[in-house]
Amino acid sequence: MKKLNNSYFINYIILLFGLFIPEMIFKLINNSNIFDIATLRIFLGINILCVIISFILNFFNHIVKKIITSIIVLISSIYTCAQLGFFNFLGVYISFQTSSQLGAVKDYVKDFIYSFKWQYFLVLIPFLFIILVYILFSKKMNNEKIKFKNNIIVSIIILTITTILYATTILAPSLQNKYQTVSNKKLFLTASNPSITIEQYGTLGFCFLDIKAMIFPITIEENYSLNSNYNIPQSITEYSRKIDDSLWEEIISEEKDKNLNALNNYFINRNITDMNEYTGLFENKNLIVIMMESVNDIFINPEYYPNFYKLVTEGWYWENNYSPRNSCATMNNEFSGMTSLYSIYNTCTASKYKNNTYYESMFNLFNKTDYITFSAHDYTEAYYPRKAIHTNMGSGEYYGVEKLGIDYSNEYINWANDDEFMKEILTIIDKKVENDESFMTWLTTVSSHQPYSSDSIQGNMYYDITAETNYPKDIRRYMSKLKILDNGLGILLEGLEERDILEDTVIVLYGDHYPYGISTDNLNKVLDYDTSEYYNAERVPFVIYNSEIEGKVYSEYTSYINILPTIANLFNLDYDPRLYLGTDLLSKDYKSLVTFADGSWKNEKYYYDATKNKIVNFTTEEISIEELQAINNDINTKINVSSNAIKSNYFEYLEKKIEEKTKERQEQENLNSTEEVSNEKKKETDKTSNSKNNKK
Repeated sequence: MKKLNNSYFINYIILLFGLFIPEMIFKLINNSNIFDIATLRIFLGINILCVIISFILNFFNHIVKKIITSIIVLISSIYTCAQLGFFNFLGVYISFQTSSQLGAVKDYVKDFIYSFKWQYFLVLIPFLFIILVYILFSKKMNNEKIKFKNNIIVSIIILTITTILYATTILAPSLQNKYQTVSNKKLFLTASNPSITIEQYGTLGFCFLDIKAMIFPITIEENYSLNSNYNIPQSITEYSRKIDDSLWEEIISEEKDKNLNALNNYFINRNITDMNEYTGLFENKNLIVIMMESVNDIFINPEYYPNFYKLVTEGWYWENNYSPRNSCATMNNEFSGMTSLYSIYNTCTASKYKNNTYYESMFNLFNKTDYITFSAHDYTEAYYPRKAIHTNMGSGEYYGVEKLGIDYSNEYINWANDDEFMKEILTIIDKKVENDESFMTWLTTVSSHQPYSSDSIQGNMYYDITAETNYPKDIRRYMSKLKILDNGLGILLEGLEERDILEDTVIVLYGDHYPYGISTDNLNKVLDYDTSEYYNAERVPFVIYNSEIEGKVYSEYTSYINILPTIANLFNLDYDPRLYLGTDLLSKDYKSLVTFADGSWKNEKYYYDATKNKIVNFTTEEISIEELQAINNDINTKINVSSNAIKSNYFEYLEKKIEEKTKERQEQENLNSTEEVSNEKKKETDKTSNSKNNKK
């Protein structure tokens, strides 16, 4: 060990440089702080990896070492570059736990490449520098091997020191950001929040933790803490909901599974949202929920889209509604709209847990009220198994594009037309609904789906309506596709009116996510707000329309999580508000706030960035540390509760337990009734016998 210029240390230094510098470039591109504990943790983690790899490479000749080192640095750099591009394209990071994410990029390679920014390729500079060093200084580099014994000693010393320091940065409370919504320990064990995991452990660290979590999933035992607003005795008024919890309390007292009882105790102790002046406003009316593919505020335009503009201006419109991006956003955000649960961030939740049942879902609430329910989507099962998902959600019947009988293409460039879709929906209503029956249906459109960077049937169909503008081509193709959807809405409105059921029908519309593949720079050329900051790109329309209500604009911040409890109250359905993680938007309990997939949140006053642990004030009013921590704790708890409820199929468990207890109670009541009758007969017999004895 007289020389430091030996193969072991050379490989160690080259690997350290080639793996650590791209992480710092990544942080700079993401505007993250590079002078913090996270950077130290990333450095230590890469040190551990470099020591292990260098130890192994010391057994190979110098040519093989250089090849393997170059390949490792190249693959790592490409992965980091891909993460930047993927996040820019879909708003989420690549996770091995969500295989369909890669399929989404595969099908839209052109759009994916088109969305790439040149800065992302800067992470490849260290790799190119290493190749240059190998070419220019290969002969001068000493390839002397240190003795095997010394090699082991050096490796053990470095590994021991770095591992202890690494573990300290994870476990020491003083090194944990007090605002952080997910602890570094939990991130290490589960990688449950990709955005925060990457921020705290780097892209390479996330890669390893993501793979570990996929192969060796860990369930953390939770004790869910309720916000201080919960468990406050509510005064009884005419609007109070009365719910008998005796069966649920029996279930809790007998349940041995700690995880299930933690969920039981969380839900039963939440506040019961009162009724209000809007309760039952739409009772017995029909309901059509339309989740609009890739629709954002560009759709609110009277010149191009008069039908949707009519719904917005004559209905109730929430101007600060968001559809936060997550893995598999279309299906996950559809799932959240149907259940008022948060989907699992790094998982195609509805697909992975397609066999789960939810007795409290939107379909099942209307089924209990004897509505005819059905659902439809004008595309195939290629992306998501909707037939299974919707059926298990309680949809009476599901219509895919083949069952609808409308034209579609297998190419991921041309889609079915939403105007034909709406014609078929009217036909289904004619066939399924008789006399005075009420119906509820969920429709998911498709025409406005990407790609927008290339020509397509839908993208070219109304391309010329924006001929007088200077909008980019991808925006114009997108707007052409929106026109087809607007035509479909016109057909639906006209069809309902012709059938004399428009007044008796409520239409709820929201966008599943913003139009992927269109850059924020191009979106900003059409919209009157900056989509590149504070998650503004995820702002999408949300409308509740009925021809008998007056148009109104609501400014509260909200998302799809609040749709179901709002509808349940408006239709006066039999539901327990505690089972939904959203809140009725028209109740006094609603607090204006939208939560994003990584735990960030936003309202009129503040924006909290959970990934970077930063708060932005929109007013002069400062938020207290206690208030910020309370909001973060509430959000984190809800996300954890939702995740564990889905993974454990909790609502199917709860439904079965309630049914069992109801049956037991009914049997006991029947037994008691039988015993009472028997006792009465015995009393009559005894009375008769005593009477005879007295006569004697």
